[in-house]
Amino acid sequence: MLRLPLRATGGIFESRKTVEGTKTLMMKHSACRQMTEPGFWAGVLVVLCTLSVGADVNQALKTPSMPSRVLQRHKRDWKWDKLYVNEEMPPKNPPEKIGKLENTFFDASARYILSGEGANDAFTVNDNGDIVVNTKLDREKQSFYNLTASLIDSKTKKQLDKDDTFVIVVMDINDNIPVFPPEISGSINESSNAGSIVMTVKATDADDPTTQNGMIGYKLLNGTDLFNIININNTGVIRTLTSSLDREKQSQYLIAIQAKDMPDVSTGNSATTIVTINITDINDNIATFKKGEYYFNVKEDSKPGYEIGILEVEDKDEIKNKNPSITVQQKSNVFDIKINNEKNGILSLKVPLDYETEKMHKFSVDVSEYTVSESPDNQGSRLQMKAKVFIHVIDVNEPPVFNQTEYKFSIYEGPFENPIIGAVSAKDPDENSYKIRYSIEDPNCPVAVDPVQGHLSLKKQLDREDKPSYTFQVTAQENTPNGLMSYALVNLKVLDINDNAPELTNKSHVYICESDQPGTIIGTVGASDKDENSSRISFTLAKTSLNFSLHDNGNNTASIMLKQGGFSTEHSVEHVLEIEITDGGTPKQKRTDRLQIKVCTCQTPRLVEYCMAYTRTGMSVSALLAILLCIVTILVIVILIVLRRRYQKEVLVSKSCGEIHEQLVRYDEEGGGEMDTNGYDVSILSSACHDSSFRPSTGPSLYAVVKKPSACKGDMAMMIEVKKDEADHDRDGIPYDTLHIYGYEGSESLAGSLSSLDSSSSGSNLDYDFLHEWGPRFRTLAQLYGVDGSDSDSSD
Repeated sequence: MLRLPLRATGGIFESRKTVEGTKTLMMKHSACRQMTEPGFWAGVLVVLCTLSVGADVNQALKTPSMPSRVLQRHKRDWKWDKLYVNEEMPPKNPPEKIGKLENTFFDASARYILSGEGANDAFTVNDNGDIVVNTKLDREKQSFYNLTASLIDSKTKKQLDKDDTFVIVVMDINDNIPVFPPEISGSINESSNAGSIVMTVKATDADDPTTQNGMIGYKLLNGTDLFNIININNTGVIRTLTSSLDREKQSQYLIAIQAKDMPDVSTGNSATTIVTINITDINDNIATFKKGEYYFNVKEDSKPGYEIGILEVEDKDEIKNKNPSITVQQKSNVFDIKINNEKNGILSLKVPLDYETEKMHKFSVDVSEYTVSESPDNQGSRLQMKAKVFIHVIDVNEPPVFNQTEYKFSIYEGPFENPIIGAVSAKDPDENSYKIRYSIEDPNCPVAVDPVQGHLSLKKQLDREDKPSYTFQVTAQENTPNGLMSYALVNLKVLDINDNAPELTNKSHVYICESDQPGTIIGTVGASDKDENSSRISFTLAKTSLNFSLHDNGNNTASIMLKQGGFSTEHSVEHVLEIEITDGGTPKQKRTDRLQIKVCTCQTPRLVEYCMAYTRTGMSVSALLAILLCIVTILVIVILIVLRRRYQKEVLVSKSCGEIHEQLVRYDEEGGGEMDTNGYDVSILSSACHDSSFRPSTGPSLYAVVKKPSACKGDMAMMIEVKKDEADHDRDGIPYDTLHIYGYEGSESLAGSLSSLDSSSSGSNLDYDFLHEWGPRFRTLAQLYGVDGSDSDSSD
């Protein structure tokens, strides 16, 4: 252990006050350890060098830069050496002393105490003030330790002097090797100038960077051929030595680089890594065609934009620097060339080809490219900068071709003298030209086409106001089985003629206010015309009016003006103006329109509150006929009711049994209702109550009599169920379409019988004498229903 006897006063080391002297000491000490090779003589040289360093440090402490007054101003008197310790030294037994604490107040009862970083662990102090190190230190983890020394009385535990601090410096040794990043790569453009910086390599060393232990130098380890291309300096900067780097010859270089600490000494630690240097591409080669001639086949029915083929272009540069420009000679109006993603030329059609016109197309194409280099690497006379293209047109069976893709015709609406409106024309473009047949597939089309000549004619009269234009397709087909077809669009415009009279508008905007005075304009009417060019519309009164006048405004409107005032909503009088409207067409069309004017109660200014619509005081013939028809219908109904009631009074129904029987007739017999009861023997119904053996045995009779209970009493529902069961299990009866007669209504009903058979003229007769008091309108009803002499006689 190297101990340098440095005194310290005032609790501050002289070495800390002279920082530069301390650094010089550390560097010289490190140089002493590294200047020789390991061995016995190396140890001797280190000792001699260290003694020299110590003398230099003592001399540095005595320099005039440190005033003597600083050493004398403290009344404390701490004394010890400044402490240095080497890293990575294994602990000894006993521990190695590295320094001593001294204080003038120290006596037999005093005791030194350490505190701070590593105190009582890595460093301890004994009773004599000797400081020892107990463990191996690592400068890369901690390069110095700040400690505090205290002096106390071991008996009273009182502090004898103020604490003072000091530093234990861990001296560095070369125990770490340089470390490169895991992957190192750089790049430089090809053809870069000599001396261009490629990249900077940086290795790290954990040792003290202020000493040779942490300083790193770099050098190449590759062969001599690479030394002529790339170089690296001692700081790790890689530069080019030539401007002839060519990516097309070699796109990547792998170089071995060594990083070594203690670069000025042959000894030291080193590390090696492989650095990848990529040569990036620039556009320094011209694009050329791969072939001198290109051949393609194209069908003549190919559409514009059809891709014929690819003109392959070769370029030694990468695709990002491949920017060819290809132009078409002679046939630029027929063919086009576009560059695809692979930077090759795509030949395509601009217009359709025609086999019958030209069977072979020959033209040349040129390729050019702008390069960053004035002298491209691949320049020369052998380059394919021009190529020839041959396109053979293949014949196909084509459909007919119209001489126009779209036809436009026009015709006037209304009656027509000549139905021909125009013609379409198509021909077969093939060498074997077939005849063409024309047709219109839309059955609702108002136009017909001549199948041979293609003449278009009207099938019906057209009305522009109904539909102003028509669009339809005409089909042209080869006149052969399964002949090809083509279509042409026809637009037919219907021209207008003056065939509509104008109509009055804004009728509701004309009204009279009760407060209107003579000369007031009570409204403005307009006119509309369905025709296109009706020109100016004029207004006149068809009949002269005493109350109103009309003024034509000359702008297709007319103003209505009052001649006199005093109108009121209380008097319902019809105010009508007959206005004649005439358009300006040829021939002129006119119409007479009626304008009804209402009288209104208005606020200022002429804001309508209430309007009185005109109501007719008389009654129309149709209304009178309707009223009379209703009256006649009511009279007929009343007469029928009266006759029915009188007839019911005269019917006498004799009953041998106290029971009332209802009857249901056959389905296929409508009957006369209750009026039919006098046409049958009701005694048969009555006998069914006492004789249940009556049953029709042969064929259907008019009535099918049903058995009834012996007492003709009991529950109605039970009786019906019994009768249904008997009818269902009657094997002798033939299933005729009949309904049975039930001779039982329910004798236990408190309401009695409701049957109309039990009604009589005497029991149901009411007193209708009050009808005589209702006046002459009800005299007929009173005579029919009132009690008179004849009725009384008949009742008797």
